[in-house]
Amino acid sequence: MDLTGRSPGPLSQATRARLFQVLGELRRSAGTDELAARLDLHPNGVRAHLEVLTDAGLVVRERVRQALGRPRDMWSVAPDAQPDGARPDAYADLASWLARTIVPTRRRLADLEHSGRTLGRQLAPTAGTAPPEGMMHTVLASLGFQPRRELDVPGMLTYRLCNCPYREIAREHQDVVCTLHRGITRGLLDVIDPATTLTAFVPEEPDTAGCSITLQGGFADRAHPVP
Repeated sequence: MDLTGRSPGPLSQATRARLFQVLGELRRSAGTDELAARLDLHPNGVRAHLEVLTDAGLVVRERVRQALGRPRDMWSVAPDAQPDGARPDAYADLASWLARTIVPTRRRLADLEHSGRTLGRQLAPTAGTAPPEGMMHTVLASLGFQPRRELDVPGMLTYRLCNCPYREIAREHQDVVCTLHRGITRGLLDVIDPATTLTAFVPEEPDTAGCSITLQGGFADRAHPVP
């Protein structure tokens, strides 16, 4: 997600900004040692920065039990992260994706969705300790959608997307943006859990957001209500 034009805050410090950016690029949870290696820093210092980001509501920590030793800390972008107090904005990413998928000729929306599906496969995390449902939730958060999990009907899992990071371009080209996003969602599922299918994709007004993604089969069948 874009971090351009940062104002004073947790992300105004270069190391913390880079950590947050790396987690967004990974689109999955990562351990302290892995993040330290990527930044070529000592794990203790990286952990201190991650704790600041956690206190600021930008990152979440999960304690993963191990066969031996203490639990391992795993970090990921918080689902409702608001960098510098603003809703996540991925306009630069979207512009790049559109440039790669749309040529200056008339194309059918079906072709655009097919291209989006290819992009989704490329964006999907290829490794991680989380189960498929956790990976899907994490990647949606990393892309800036601020997903809220809903399970009103057994076997039918819905993610309510509380932010549209593509809102700037979606205001004028919502059919193009939403078709591309639907394809990306299918591509993510192709990698994360091919047994899970997208059964409904309901767009809403970009500035108020609230679009919904409904899934069935696969990890949706195994989902449990949040306590």
